[in-house]
Amino acid sequence: MTTTEWTTETAGSGQYADVNGINLYYETHGEGRPLVLLHGGLASGEMFRPILPTLAANHQVIVVDLQGHGRTADIGRPIDVRFMAGDIAALILHLGLDKPDLFGYSLGGGVAFFTAVQHPELVSRLVMVSVNTRREAIYPEMLGQQEQVNAAAAEHMKDTPMYQLYQRVAPRPEDFGRLLDKIGASMAKDFDYAETVRGLKVPTLVAFADADMTPPSHAVEIFELLGGGQRDGGWMGEGRPAGGHALAIIPGTTHYNVGMSPLMAAAALSFLDAPQG
Repeated sequence: MTTTEWTTETAGSGQYADVNGINLYYETHGEGRPLVLLHGGLASGEMFRPILPTLAANHQVIVVDLQGHGRTADIGRPIDVRFMAGDIAALILHLGLDKPDLFGYSLGGGVAFFTAVQHPELVSRLVMVSVNTRREAIYPEMLGQQEQVNAAAAEHMKDTPMYQLYQRVAPRPEDFGRLLDKIGASMAKDFDYAETVRGLKVPTLVAFADADMTPPSHAVEIFELLGGGQRDGGWMGEGRPAGGHALAIIPGTTHYNVGMSPLMAAAALSFLDAPQG
């Protein structure tokens, strides 16, 4: 979820793909090795406009609007990152992408994470930004705010970029309250994906803001589950995690703007474009 304004222009080639029971909107920008870009909750692919030129300079970037967000209409199922991962896997197959990289932020990061978990054969590398893998790691005051996300909050959100974007581009603008109910229900569920993280088979960059909705120790916790932070890395990197995993704490950012930060884009490209060992 973000409160930072994003631009309203639509560039690139916007299309729909009928996959996995949903009519999924996506745009294609640039050329090169494919990179699928997944936005946060109550946003859309438009949130990445500030960093899209950087990402698309040497990559074919596929920017997706997830279920019930942006230009993709909702369907009769919960907002659940595990279901939505199936949408992204189906889109990869539909477009014939050759093992694209995934970059997901917040809700989209959870979707990217489960796409890599469920379909590692379809994914080259994963960048998961501000993805909490244990609900208890979230600050208590943030959990309290999440409990207030429901249709009743729609009236109070009419001056926010999230509401205004939804009204401008959503196929059914009247569904905003329904989306809030579904997002609220999703966030209310307890979760702990420690064992799932340990089983990741895709090289992963774990990235968080330095002032995120969880403490920096949660980022380190996830990195440690991937085998990081156990020893000195060595002169030649021989002590780095065996799976090619990495950790980034993006300075001067919060949960609400880290996904659009030029520093985040630079860290992601450094990871994605590094030689695979």
